[in-house]
Amino acid sequence: MTNQAPQPSRLLISAVTLALAGMASTASASMGNIGTTYGILPTDVASAQALSMFNSQVSATYYNPAYLAKDPRGELTSGLMHAQPELRAKSPYRDGDVVSDQESQHVLIGMKTNLTSLTRFDHPIYLGFMAGVEKYGKEMLAFESNTSETGQFLEYGRQPLFLLLGGATTLWRGIDVGASARITLHSSASLKTTTDLAGNTQYESLTVNAKPSIRSILSTSIDLGETFCPDSECWLDGWETAFAYRSSSNTNTEVSANTVIPGLIPESAPLVFSVLTYDSYQPSIYAAGIQYGTDSWRLGLTLEQQNWSDLEDEFDNDTIKDQANARFKDILIPRIGAEFKFAEHFGLTLGFAYQESALKSNSTQDVNYFDNDKYIAGIGLSAEYTRTRVLTYPVRFDIAYQRQMLQDRDFTIDSTKPGTRDGEVVTTDGEVDVFSGSVTLKF
Repeated sequence: MTNQAPQPSRLLISAVTLALAGMASTASASMGNIGTTYGILPTDVASAQALSMFNSQVSATYYNPAYLAKDPRGELTSGLMHAQPELRAKSPYRDGDVVSDQESQHVLIGMKTNLTSLTRFDHPIYLGFMAGVEKYGKEMLAFESNTSETGQFLEYGRQPLFLLLGGATTLWRGIDVGASARITLHSSASLKTTTDLAGNTQYESLTVNAKPSIRSILSTSIDLGETFCPDSECWLDGWETAFAYRSSSNTNTEVSANTVIPGLIPESAPLVFSVLTYDSYQPSIYAAGIQYGTDSWRLGLTLEQQNWSDLEDEFDNDTIKDQANARFKDILIPRIGAEFKFAEHFGLTLGFAYQESALKSNSTQDVNYFDNDKYIAGIGLSAEYTRTRVLTYPVRFDIAYQRQMLQDRDFTIDSTKPGTRDGEVVTTDGEVDVFSGSVTLKF
């Protein structure tokens, strides 16, 4: 029996793998981020993001930066989030149904402060910062882009670094405006090597770069009672509206590699391999919310339009997913949430949302994406500890639970790889359990 020498294409694929390994450890990533897919802090998770437009905590930096001006106090928040999916694809030809149960585990930290003292003006200016790091702070960059013979879900998996910086100020009585920058990483790697037919390399050169991509979030919020009835009571008291725009963002990786094989592939004409691929895509989002609140309860409704159709253009440039011919549609997500205060220092938050699938295609060649309509329900509890003795303001504790229920949908496996079950029809569904907790200090 003779050993066959590795083919040049295999050698180059190994080289590209080495380049990717130099940028980040492989992880099961997704087209999503924690803010859009789950919610950032427990109030966002519990209300299914229905009250996020009116959350005075530091997560407003993402959902509605204008609301940072709602509470003049500074804030320091730390938290944890754990998302556990069980996503299934059923078929008579499969030994098991579970396609993915990859957890997402984030440590969260945020801070808000009043910068007015930095200027010679009395006009208030607020700064907010929010960050989330995967695997409880151990993984800064979760990235994976691949084809699949058995199918893969579009949104769920490990999430990349979540990083935001924003500010807000009061424009006029009851009218606040704000802007934030969401920062993602665009990575590139270049690999050059000389190898023999046995796969032994020498004279390697590997260059890795990562640069930030900054995308904008703009918003405004209006306290209708304060704006139209500043000096008297009227029927508009308690009503608030908010509008926000979040531009699209993604994490991408570009790899270029070439190899020289003496006697076969000369240095003057090396074998070249290039990859450009996207992950963790967030569509551009328009959100509008309205809330009515009293001292003991509040009720909010948010409508959110996500423009997923723009992802088609990104996939046309993606060298891994371009053959999928995936088609997406824009979706409108209704969210409703309520919060009730009881026993003076405790609050109960409830939320519900319905999200239609953005994936129009029931078959995506070689990539084989799955995505489902889903119902989202959440519940949370908040508590303030006032007898701190040391601290000036009460300490706030929040916990929340959210369940996402993916509805049945059929997909057809489309694979050009020999030996795969091309044309297999699978029924997909699943559940996602999300747990979140945080501690907030005011200053």
